[in-house]
Amino acid sequence: MEVKSNILDHLERTERRFGDKTAVEDEKSSLTYRGLVTAAKRIGTGIARRVPPESPVPILMEKSPLTLAAMLGAVYAGCFYVPVNPGNPPQRLERILGVLDPGIVVTERGTAGMPGETGYGEVAVDIEDLSGSDAEEALLAQIRESHKETDILYALFTSGSTGTPKAVAVSHQSVIQFIGHFTEIFGVSQADRVGNQAPFDFDVSVKDIYSCIMTGAKLVLIPKAYFATPPRLMDYLCGKKVTTMIWAVSALTLISSLKGLDYRVPEKVDKIMFSGEAMPPKQLRIWQEALPKAEFVNLYGPTEVTCNCTYYRIGRKYGDGEKIPIGKAFPGRTVFLTDEDGTEIVTPGETGEICSAGESLASGYYRSEEQTKERFVIYPVKGGAGQRVYKTGDLGYYDENGELVFAGRKDFQIKHMGHRIELEEVESAMNAVRGVTKSCCVFDHKRNRMSGFYIGEAEPSEVRWHMKEKVPVYMVPSRIRQVAAMPLNKNGKTDRSYFQRLAEQSSPE
Repeated sequence: MEVKSNILDHLERTERRFGDKTAVEDEKSSLTYRGLVTAAKRIGTGIARRVPPESPVPILMEKSPLTLAAMLGAVYAGCFYVPVNPGNPPQRLERILGVLDPGIVVTERGTAGMPGETGYGEVAVDIEDLSGSDAEEALLAQIRESHKETDILYALFTSGSTGTPKAVAVSHQSVIQFIGHFTEIFGVSQADRVGNQAPFDFDVSVKDIYSCIMTGAKLVLIPKAYFATPPRLMDYLCGKKVTTMIWAVSALTLISSLKGLDYRVPEKVDKIMFSGEAMPPKQLRIWQEALPKAEFVNLYGPTEVTCNCTYYRIGRKYGDGEKIPIGKAFPGRTVFLTDEDGTEIVTPGETGEICSAGESLASGYYRSEEQTKERFVIYPVKGGAGQRVYKTGDLGYYDENGELVFAGRKDFQIKHMGHRIELEEVESAMNAVRGVTKSCCVFDHKRNRMSGFYIGEAEPSEVRWHMKEKVPVYMVPSRIRQVAAMPLNKNGKTDRSYFQRLAEQSSPE
């Protein structure tokens, strides 16, 4: 069997099989597989004329079929793409581009001026300029010859504890290995229509994109605005005949809690897979009752392990007080628990840090060797030789059936609205507001609510307004409260447990 080490090999194989079939569509436009390859090669030629292979290529565009072509165009140029949401506040965009220091930023009409606000205006190139000329096949072939399977395919930014976002770099090999297992286990095929909920800068979308590219399935891009109106979203899913939903928990629960399924059920859907945070059983039951024949799967894993390292097929309805397991490891992976001393935990009910080894670990954090060494360590897995392991910072335990169960965060990193957030980055943004002296942010898991406390003369409304200019909306605490003092613990650090109690004791708003 021919070994394909470059994702473009899979794309071109699919193009040969399904060239005239729609590869990707939204409510405005579409591309066939042949059209996607043609557009990507043209864009890739334009990128290759401007920057050398292995360069980061930020794609500052709204989600669309053309955006996907731009991402793959970066790959044809021998580079790696970095989807950047145009909704990022200028400060965060500046930090992202500062980490990458790119020689090119791909923009479109609505985003053309944004790089200039961050000092990267000279390297901004409009997508129309990149796609306007013919592909230079000889140039692209020459670039492809020097490809290694360990080359970076993409980098996605997560929040950083220092206030500087971290770019998780993932190789071609990691994606090919994971998606190969993923599509085989869940039976994704060319007959499927995958309804893409996640933004391209969120790693849930990696499963949507590459499940389609490797099987010939159709990628249906769902406009973000549709999630504000569940009936409109349900009509779209039904009209597009979506069969597969690989969504963040927050997106699924938004629809179920707003009674979108009472209006209309997307009856063609036969696979619903979710991740990002713990699924409330009450909300899952609404989906199970609406689609009794569909398969439901709980997926777990941070961006650093390439999407997911465990999965759990849900075979029954869970009660409100129960926890849905995150299950067992994907093939090629070893997932295990360790205690504070680094000793592996095997006893059911005993909580430890979730660690992942084997296939598909990320290459590390781009241009951050120190953070990479801190989280990607060498460990004697199962008592054997040392292997590269990612310490997730998540806690878990084995239930009585031997299934792994997620038990929260080890540190101050949280999962909220489907996003991983470092509370320290939220605090960094709050501390930067004029009139704020010091802040502390905590998360109330029971109410799924982030609270920010601060000392200073600024009014809470002012703090909220300024924070929205510094961080994405999902990183702005739902409750912002001014306090008289910032208590310290015995180590001289902010007493987080005090504020945690304060947040949990206060009445819900």
